[in-house]
Amino acid sequence: MAILGERWTVVVLREVFLGVRRFDDIRRHAGIPRQVLTNRLSSLVEVGILQKVPYRADGARTRSEYRLTARGLELQPILLAVTAWGDRHLADPEGPAREFVHRGCGEQLHVEVRCAQGHQLDDPREVDGRPGPGARPFVDAQARERASR
Repeated sequence: MAILGERWTVVVLREVFLGVRRFDDIRRHAGIPRQVLTNRLSSLVEVGILQKVPYRADGARTRSEYRLTARGLELQPILLAVTAWGDRHLADPEGPAREFVHRGCGEQLHVEVRCAQGHQLDDPREVDGRPGPGARPFVDAQARERASR
């Protein structure tokens, strides 16, 4: 959440996923204040989600456009899932403003949750969380503070 938890970050990613890559175009499409966009793009480049690629329009100075890295492209299922939730619960009565389809056949996309055995999990209650190899024992902040005295 330290990377994606800020509202404008998801908006910037949406624009780049939709093919909007240049600073002024992103700002115009999303209505993001200039300094906020500068900060978000810098942080997304810093964590390796976007990369800056130079371009130069005829007669203009060299500028950068922003493209998704392999790490950034891995965020697509997350953004599609958030979009699908919004389409189900918040779309206009006429339907969603944008649909996502498979370029190969034109059919609409949907995001699924499957286990390694291939079982499709339709009910969120079928998912269980358990400690992974990087888990650390829980120590609440107050107990840690008392122990350090």
